[in-house]
Amino acid sequence: MTLNTVALEMPTGITARLGWDPGTTIHDRRRILAKELIAAKLGCDTSAIRIEREAPRGFGYHTRLIASRDGAELPIAIVTASYRAATVAAIADPGLPLGIDIRDSTPDPADIRQMQKHSHLPNEENIPDLLNHWVCVQAVLEADGRGVRVAPQHVRLDAGRHRGWLPDRNMKYSLVDASRDGWLITVAYGALPAA
Repeated sequence: MTLNTVALEMPTGITARLGWDPGTTIHDRRRILAKELIAAKLGCDTSAIRIEREAPRGFGYHTRLIASRDGAELPIAIVTASYRAATVAAIADPGLPLGIDIRDSTPDPADIRQMQKHSHLPNEENIPDLLNHWVCVQAVLEADGRGVRVAPQHVRLDAGRHRGWLPDRNMKYSLVDASRDGWLITVAYGALPAA
């Protein structure tokens, strides 16, 4: 099989692609998508871009992908999310708080129980709404950067699910629904730090 990729509509300053193929490993999907995005941004061939995984700094440290060209590291943040055979990759300014989550419309019973345990929804039996809520919550947690140190039930969303935040932080994240081809995708992004 071949990795199929499509561009996703994003706000200015963020570029993203969705790729899916059960025959391509998650690590390869991340690298292929990141190369495509960066090569398009720089106007070069994908072979000119090198994507490497950052060396872990310690136990439990989540490494990030680093892009380079001609041996020089590029000032581009790469953010990815994967679920089953699909991966979303996005690139942006390294200072931009950015998080992504992706799911399909058929969650496993264990996933549903996890979502229900952490949701604030009045009707947790409405699975499509529960899924939409969960993808927004997970995108906010990814943008926040603290990962599993913050429980999902602490995330707050506005009524239209256009903004999300954590009560202990000043940052409010804009939420973009980038769902495509049967995949539920949410991107959460904050503001660049003031210069």
